[in-house]
Amino acid sequence: MSLQLSIPDSILSAIRLPEPRIEQALLHELAIALYAQELLSFGKARELAQMDKYEFGQLLGQRSISRHYSLEELSDDLDYASGE
Repeated sequence: MSLQLSIPDSILSAIRLPEPRIEQALLHELAIALYAQELLSFGKARELAQMDKYEFGQLLGQRSISRHYSLEELSDDLDYASGE
């Protein structure tokens, strides 16, 4: 499934970025917003933003958005690290 959003020209022209950067900036903002609201996982949000793990983590840090990391995920990571 693929989705295309229609953004009016008046909105696009109001965005204060060079035209070639608008699409990428909008993808970043959407990925950040969906991740912050816990509507997308870190992996899917970084995929939407078209960034690697490090880059997306840095972007979240710049925006003061905490990584979602549950105790269950911590336990899984600790089990994996200890070879269990």
